[in-house]
Amino acid sequence: MDRLVSMSVFVTVVEQGNFTAAAEQLQLSRASASKHIAALENCLGGRLLNRTTRRISLTEAGQAYYERCKQILEDVAEAECVVTGFSSEPRGLLRINAPMSFGTKQFASIVANFCKVHPAIDVELSLNDRIVDVIEEGYDLSIRITQLKDSSLIARKLAPCRLALCASPDYLETHGRPVEPDDLNRHTCLHYAYSEGGKNWVLSGPDGEHRIRIRPKLTANNGEVLYTAARQGLGIVLLPTFIVGDAIRAGDLEAILPAYPPIEINIYAVYASRQHLSAKVRAFIDFAAKQIGERPEWDAGI
Repeated sequence: MDRLVSMSVFVTVVEQGNFTAAAEQLQLSRASASKHIAALENCLGGRLLNRTTRRISLTEAGQAYYERCKQILEDVAEAECVVTGFSSEPRGLLRINAPMSFGTKQFASIVANFCKVHPAIDVELSLNDRIVDVIEEGYDLSIRITQLKDSSLIARKLAPCRLALCASPDYLETHGRPVEPDDLNRHTCLHYAYSEGGKNWVLSGPDGEHRIRIRPKLTANNGEVLYTAARQGLGIVLLPTFIVGDAIRAGDLEAILPAYPPIEINIYAVYASRQHLSAKVRAFIDFAAKQIGERPEWDAGI
């Protein structure tokens, strides 16, 4: 069998999670798709997939082979574009992961605009707040909002991400406005479950860093849940300005402790390798960085 075709079948089976869906996507029979994988395993002398009646999973060798196959197929596609005169136009399927609240409130319009500018690229966008494994889960890139730690992945900073400590005017009228960071210990706090600092809010003031251990009334793994609770007067929340900026400008939320701003984090595009960065990934990262800008519009007036 044609080795590149078999590689393509293998990659599709891995990304679809089963032979039936992969065969449908490639317009092959399930038996034909299975033969391609068997041919690869016979040629390589090792098992690539563990198969059960319900699911498939990669062996250790299969994981390494999948990553190389995917890159080889992308390189072949780009080489063909050069020959046919389409090298200047990125194309293909671009799989992106992004946080839920950022995705719905800010990122969706960036993706839509990108699709208009690059009609030869199809985008598959997945939104969730957990940290995904870019390689294992088959994403071309992931948007992460964090203080980035050392990683085998490559990251490009797209923009700063400001955090705001805020509460509703009604809550502050009833419970008082904190003057010092330690005052937060006497207030009801709302906590984001995936916060890197755990149940510690880190503020930076004129006298240095303050690490406040909170006892949250409400903990949620989604920022907009906490935003809604804060607007309804439940307590004080620490959230990015891309979520709370409009409410602060409208007076529905009030920023507190202005002399003690939260530690700033950044928005990154994270991807697997700089060495063979595909044209579609490079095009999207450049586009997103330009769309967001060094001073994001959601920070205006805050």
